Amino acid sequence: KAMCSGKLQTSLLVASYFIYLLVGAAVFQVLERTAEKQEKIAAAQLKEAFLQNFTHLTVAEMEQFMKNLTEAIQNGVYPVGNESQIEDSNWDFSNSFFFAGTVVSTIGYGTLRPKTAGGQIFCVFFALFGIPLNIVFLHRVGKMLSLLCKKLGKFLHEKGMRKKKIKFLTLLFFLATGILVFLCLPSVFFQITEGWSYSEGIYFAFITLSTIGFGDYVVGKQPGRNYFSYYRTVVAIWILFGLAWIALLFNL
Repeated sequence: KAMCSGKLQTSLLVASYFIYLLVGAAVFQVLERTAEKQEKIAAAQLKEAFLQNFTHLTVAEMEQFMKNLTEAIQNGVYPVGNESQIEDSNWDFSNSFFFAGTVVSTIGYGTLRPKTAGGQIFCVFFALFGIPLNIVFLHRVGKMLSLLCKKLGKFLHEKGMRKKKIKFLTLLFFLATGILVFLCLPSVFFQITEGWSYSEGIYFAFITLSTIGFGDYVVGKQPGRNYFSYYRTVVAIWILFGLAWIALLFNL
């Protein structure tokens, strides 16, 4: 019976966690999308005006243009290429979901962030309740992983191995498989998908999973690269399990 209620609790927790992220993503999308579109249109007009007058701009006008351009780039709007980019939103559902995940996991890359007053206030409350929920969720996933650990220990104990040796071996096993599954293999994947070097992939994976999240490298952000759909969702799931693995390591 305890086993059954435990499974039910876990299922409910996983479901509520994902629903929380999905609802958050939807709200961020609604609050931020229109403002971003206006920003993109403004940036396109800025570029247009510059291209028409750049031969006889004064130094002051040039400075102002540079200032406006820098501001647009800091806000995640790159006025490069043609008009079609106005339609590509940074706040499409996949990006919003990814953003919601980086908020509750406290990674906070800073490349995508709410700029409207509504989005910012919502972000405060979303994080306020989302971070504890994330901790509980990771703790539960970590617990499930540690059950695997116990099974492995039991198996070795039946083979007649000493307790201390078992503890050391299970820790070593989880450390090695974790490094392989969460650092080494994803880095190959990032190398292929993002065109980074292998060391950049390792660096990105570590900075992300340690929740430092500088934001100097972020997945799915390079203009002109073709990413498969749901790419960032796959990465978000890798982050979740990676964080759970790190939580388990600390537990062990």
